Amino acid sequence: MNQTKYIFVTGGVTSSLGKGIIAASLAKLLQARGYRTTIQKFDPYINVDPGTLNPYEHGECFVTDDGAETDLDLGHYERFLNVPTSQANNVTTGRVYLSVIEKERRGEFLGKTVQVVPHITNEIKERMQLLGKSGDFDIVITEIGGTVGDIESLPYIESVRQLVWELGESNGIVIHLTLVPYLAAAGELKTKPTQHSVKTLMESGIKADILVCRTEHEISDELRQKLALFCNVKREAVIQSIDASTIYEVPNLMLEEGLDIVALKKLNLPKKAAPDLRNWNTFLHRLKHPKQTVNVGLVGKYVELQDSYKSILESFIHAGAANQTKVNVISIHSEYLDSKTADEQLKDLDGILVAPGFGGRGIEGKIDTVRYARENNIPFFGICLGMQMAVIEYSRNILGLKDANSTEMNEKTKNPVISLMEEQKTITDKGGTMRLGAWKCNITEGTLAYKIYGTTQIMERHRHRYEFNNEYRKQLEKAGLICSGINPETGLVEIIELDNHPFFIGVQYHPEYKSTVANPHPIFVSFVAAMVKHKNK
Repeated sequence: MNQTKYIFVTGGVTSSLGKGIIAASLAKLLQARGYRTTIQKFDPYINVDPGTLNPYEHGECFVTDDGAETDLDLGHYERFLNVPTSQANNVTTGRVYLSVIEKERRGEFLGKTVQVVPHITNEIKERMQLLGKSGDFDIVITEIGGTVGDIESLPYIESVRQLVWELGESNGIVIHLTLVPYLAAAGELKTKPTQHSVKTLMESGIKADILVCRTEHEISDELRQKLALFCNVKREAVIQSIDASTIYEVPNLMLEEGLDIVALKKLNLPKKAAPDLRNWNTFLHRLKHPKQTVNVGLVGKYVELQDSYKSILESFIHAGAANQTKVNVISIHSEYLDSKTADEQLKDLDGILVAPGFGGRGIEGKIDTVRYARENNIPFFGICLGMQMAVIEYSRNILGLKDANSTEMNEKTKNPVISLMEEQKTITDKGGTMRLGAWKCNITEGTLAYKIYGTTQIMERHRHRYEFNNEYRKQLEKAGLICSGINPETGLVEIIELDNHPFFIGVQYHPEYKSTVANPHPIFVSFVAAMVKHKNK
């Protein structure tokens, strides 16, 4: 292929319709047909990236190998395609404006008045084509955040209009995702919200090439014909996206609807071979037909919002399927846990995961959770802050350092077993300043970590500001804590474990970011296997 083709995915009527899942599913089908495909997300908020956003605001912050703090949809892209994303795959309005303002300050616009059109739209178009111009992809799918008609989305919609026109016939198409609601009182599906949404899109100069309709009920042929007529699309381009029991069913549903074939036809590309989804469907079969069930406690402080721990929840799905086990994740708020309530809340669990997070809220509950898991031989897995809590718990209850803490929670603690990274001490900005992205870790042979990974060197993604304090390493190791993973560049501890326990491991990095359908993360796979063993003993 000489020229990269572009697909733009917009949304209407309401947010949270699943643009990311539709984009990922289409990309999966195109990839399975032999096309090199990637997806990018353009977000209309003014934050430069989601790194400073509270998880309650926007769900989890997903981190890429190159250290970009991005939208959680990039996690879906990686989980579906098994291809790493990068800084270029997520752009926000904040980043666009920051770039344009910096160019203006450098005098790059030759004294011109800087305006939304053409300067902001040119910056957006340039970023929309970055991955396409790399030569690595045949098709680039761009998801536009928000809904059509939002004030903040207008520059993106205008950029898409310009770019589709500039790319020329068959080189750029628009897929519009809308809601076809069911009115119980009338007993029927209603197309009017979709008609209005398409009309709003057309007012911006964009004609939808394909309509994807989210619905709870089957859309009849009559209704499809009506949508095609009033929304100015071909009948074959009206695609039904009905509710599914799992997001991993959506590629198959889109295959049945012919979304990939319609898209290829519009882009004037050959169908190539039928999509090879054998491995995908093997995973789906194992997911839908588990042989056993385990209950894992997810102990965190953002548990009210499922999207806060999206990658962890998906990692359990991948690892569960690998073990042919259904993993019931029971969310437990660490703020409501203490030494008195831990026994009651944790006693029926087959395993405990202490989740990542920031700040002091709910910390003591996490420490009590670690103690309970350690003393009662329940499989334990701590991620980032969860690993740090394990170090604090061990320092307090085994080493006898009763005031052991992290300087994040208590700057005046006499025993800062977790402390601020040296290079962080002079930093005042909060955004994009943590240890981010993929870092090496050397694993000691003969340890649980080595048994899990089967290698002595790994690369894992980080997102943290505080780390294990090496001044306490000898004391802790002498008391039985095993430091099995070390960063070769900094000498800092990345993995801790216990050998007199069925399964006890804490990691400073975020393994959940690398788990995909094709490659479930080995720690999650081993953790689920340990829970099965614990349940069946």
